[in-house]
Amino acid sequence: MSEKTKESLKIVSQDKIGTDIYSMWLQADHMAGISRPGQFLSLYTRDGSRLLPRPISICEIDRENKRIRLVYRVTGKNTGTEGFSRLHPGVSIEVLGPLGNGFPLCEAEGKRVFLMGGGIGIPPMLETAKELKAEKTAILGYRDELFLNQEFEKYADVYVSTEDGSAGTRGNVLDAVRENGLEADVIFACGPGPMLRAIKKYAEEKNIPCWISMEERMACGVGACLACVCQSRDIDEHSQVHNKRVCKDGPVFLSTEVEL
Repeated sequence: MSEKTKESLKIVSQDKIGTDIYSMWLQADHMAGISRPGQFLSLYTRDGSRLLPRPISICEIDRENKRIRLVYRVTGKNTGTEGFSRLHPGVSIEVLGPLGNGFPLCEAEGKRVFLMGGGIGIPPMLETAKELKAEKTAILGYRDELFLNQEFEKYADVYVSTEDGSAGTRGNVLDAVRENGLEADVIFACGPGPMLRAIKKYAEEKNIPCWISMEERMACGVGACLACVCQSRDIDEHSQVHNKRVCKDGPVFLSTEVEL
């Protein structure tokens, strides 16, 4: 795991790319060199009443220019993410990272890989698509409005599903897999719990190795507070119970290691 640091990073750009969806590029001279697909950063708000940072997955890494892109959803008024959306280029923000593990790209090189993302679980799959040397199929699930899908087309075959049927397959990502007769040797996925639960079941039925990146509310982001535990098959050395800490042991897990 790469060594994490806490730094003040300058915002290079900030754009709204969908309803409540924002794209932020940060100048990250050190972090850009040590970050990997599937990891996340914890951002501290500029509101002194909010002590805990907000975890946001890494969407892209521009190693040449030493920048990191975050794509996040504003979750409501007077929230940490709403505060981030009001920041403009040139402003600096306190960031801890990179945190967690990443997708094990070596396990999928040269194979047929599903990159499955749902909602705000879509952004971390973009850098994964960029760096993975494999036959990649990106299957992206949306409620209705699309975002980032065109950027995926540079690196993978892209299929989309929407709950309302306004684009691609009506339904979820697995409906898109079945409708298009898609097949894979390995699955990397990130998204809400119900989606990951269904993908885990599908992977076990098809006997496909599957790594999932779990979305959980976090507090410390470094594994100390146990606020983001998930149920695991094995006993955690830290808590001595059947738990895994999503922020430290994850967020990426082999699907057979965790219960959803």
